Amino acid sequence: MKFRVVLLPTTTVMLLLFSVSASANRLEVDPDVSWVLHIGSLALLYAHIGGGILGLASGGLASLSKKGSTLHRAAGKVFFISMCVCYLIGALVSPFLESQQSTNFVASILALYLLITGVNAARRKQFTAGKTEWFGLLIAVLITVLGATFMLIANSSPEGSFDGSPPQAYILFIVTGGLAAIGEVNVLLRKQLSTNARITRHLWRMCLSFFIASGSLFFGQMQLFPNWFLESILPIVLGFFPVMVLIVYLAKFTLQSFIRYQRKALE
Repeated sequence: MKFRVVLLPTTTVMLLLFSVSASANRLEVDPDVSWVLHIGSLALLYAHIGGGILGLASGGLASLSKKGSTLHRAAGKVFFISMCVCYLIGALVSPFLESQQSTNFVASILALYLLITGVNAARRKQFTAGKTEWFGLLIAVLITVLGATFMLIANSSPEGSFDGSPPQAYILFIVTGGLAAIGEVNVLLRKQLSTNARITRHLWRMCLSFFIASGSLFFGQMQLFPNWFLESILPIVLGFFPVMVLIVYLAKFTLQSFIRYQRKALE
């Protein structure tokens, strides 16, 4: 328990030191515009950075804490609020960036969609399909179509990229958006979700939303980190940490369900 409590402030400080100085030039406005716009752009920038830092730290704490515990729920609430701020600002400021607007915009929308639907699955003890899932299906299909469209444009471009991003950059949107759409169709057809299905829905959506944030930092912003960090295994471990958490808990959850089924069969 002491290790988990210490992890949050320690990780926050490390990410802050790595991120703030080099990220300040990602959102810029014309030097001739009003000072109000300059202050507004800086406020958005540091709210985005702060939300991401707090989100990564609280997400790590939620992942390491016992599921359903007070610590897990508190860290999860911090993760949800901070990442909502981070993703919303990311989607809003993407058009003002010099390159990679398409990937930043779609990634922000995808991560926000996964985050909201993941939290929604945890909160709805009696999960019955409704308008929320129809809207979720629309968003998931839109993300998938956007990813496929941008990939085709990048693939057919003489430069081999679109908006500074190669075709491979859009695979995550196509695969994750497609899986999410299948999940929404499954819910709409079944009308209801069992407890096991609801927990699985919550788990994979939260972890992949978390992965978009961790991957964006540790793989997409490698210039922020010192050489000793880049030459170690830490970027891979920290970047893929949410995926490892997803694999471990899905395996654990599946094994527990199998054991319960076997016990009932023997009774």
